[in-house]
Amino acid sequence: MVLRAAGPVVRAAALAIDILIRGVLYLALTPLLAFSGLGVGLFLLGIFLLEWFYPVFFELLRGATPGKRAMDLMVVQDDGTPIRPAASLIRNLLRLVDFLPLFYGSGLACTLVDRHFRRLGDLAAGTLVVHVESRHKRGEIPSQRPLPLPRSLSLEAQQAILDYAERRPRLSPQRRTELAETLSWLSGRTGAAAEEALLGYANYLARGR
Repeated sequence: MVLRAAGPVVRAAALAIDILIRGVLYLALTPLLAFSGLGVGLFLLGIFLLEWFYPVFFELLRGATPGKRAMDLMVVQDDGTPIRPAASLIRNLLRLVDFLPLFYGSGLACTLVDRHFRRLGDLAAGTLVVHVESRHKRGEIPSQRPLPLPRSLSLEAQQAILDYAERRPRLSPQRRTELAETLSWLSGRTGAAAEEALLGYANYLARGR
């Protein structure tokens, strides 16, 4: 998986897809308006939840909304680790500020001057929107129980872990162990245990689950 900051054009395309999806969901709620009182209340509650928690739900579930996934984008912390609940809430609650004065004017201006194309919500939450290569363009990461990183790593070091996991099926057993043990200082393990640790780190970085 390659981590590369996403610019405003592709992010706008992802946003347009998410707006269309939410529009369909809004229409699905309209039958509630036929019922006065409770029906209207449920309709308004549904609109509120979709508007404010639709992105939070998908970011925490899969790292990206359906629109971002369609554009091969993902939201991560600025150190490359999976997005955390508090950060997702902050970046999405601040969409209101990014929207000002009209049609995400503040957010667009911010992405154009920031070298990582971060909007105000991203700056406040410490997050990045990055490109990820689609599955048909990259190797699959072997499944393993996600293992959180024991310490903060550079994006380059995290990329090396992901590259190892994607290349692992094509390596000889001896080469797998040799490469895994180069990061024994991180995992504190050797041999097969070092391989398992790297696969766990890779699954954590790729999915965060």
